[in-house]
Amino acid sequence: MASLYADEQFPLPVVELLRTFGHDVLTVQESGNIGFSDPEVLAFAVKNNCAVLTQNRRDYIRLHRLQQNHAGIIVCTDDRNFERLATRINGAISTVESLKGKLIRVNRPPE
Repeated sequence: MASLYADEQFPLPVVELLRTFGHDVLTVQESGNIGFSDPEVLAFAVKNNCAVLTQNRRDYIRLHRLQQNHAGIIVCTDDRNFERLATRINGAISTVESLKGKLIRVNRPPE
């Protein structure tokens, strides 16, 4: 299972569901890094060998293009169906052997 680092705005119910799937998920709040900039969040994740989990797609896609030496970045569209979002994230990362250096996009299905 994956080691993930959820940024400050990522929904806690999704984090909790991902934990039930067996993923090791740390939040910015739990790590005491509230208020960190996106580059600082990514640097912490790199240092701790965790893939970043975020809904801040634009900024993290840019960061991925600038620095591909990371443990993974998972960008998600906003989806208030937390169970569906957690299931889609789990499915997307379970099919990848390693998240290292990868940008994974998890999009909300069309309504």
